[in-house]
Amino acid sequence: MTPSSEFHTYPARLSDAERDKVLKVLRDGAAAGRLSHETFLHRMELALAARHPRELAVLTADLRAQGRAGRLVFGTVEAVSGFTVRLRGAWQAERLPKLLLPHPGTDRALRIGRDPASGLRLNHETVSRVHAELSRQGGMWVLRDLGSTNGTTVNGRRVIGAAVVREGDQIGFGRMSFRLATS
Repeated sequence: MTPSSEFHTYPARLSDAERDKVLKVLRDGAAAGRLSHETFLHRMELALAARHPRELAVLTADLRAQGRAGRLVFGTVEAVSGFTVRLRGAWQAERLPKLLLPHPGTDRALRIGRDPASGLRLNHETVSRVHAELSRQGGMWVLRDLGSTNGTTVNGRRVIGAAVVREGDQIGFGRMSFRLATS
């Protein structure tokens, strides 16, 4: 008979509950902006491959729950940085040139681009020759990107196909931006 000291024993397999607990901490850290997307994915892979509890502990060591003072400091920093972002956006929005929407009775679409035949000619290197089109459909204004190279945006989001726009929206053609207005 072989003595028990000759058998190799391995620690018990990590439970799914232990892994789930670590994955939740990682998800919360990523959602709170404390982990980049790449770091989150890498740590998630390591958590799923871990064999020992100490390997899991290392993955969340920098994400430990903060005390009351830590939450207060981080909350204050988040509030101040959010305010500055909103302030910068408001400041830039007011300084944008206005793009007047065509009269609602107009049936023709307004072509926008560098082409001299465009209804709105924008002579800028980031604007395509035939960049976008603004038209009235079903009582709404629709901005359609016409396959431009540098994109069309509405309120900072790139238009894929078409988007409904209204007065006050910030629209961009390449690097040129405007605020939609009726007068």
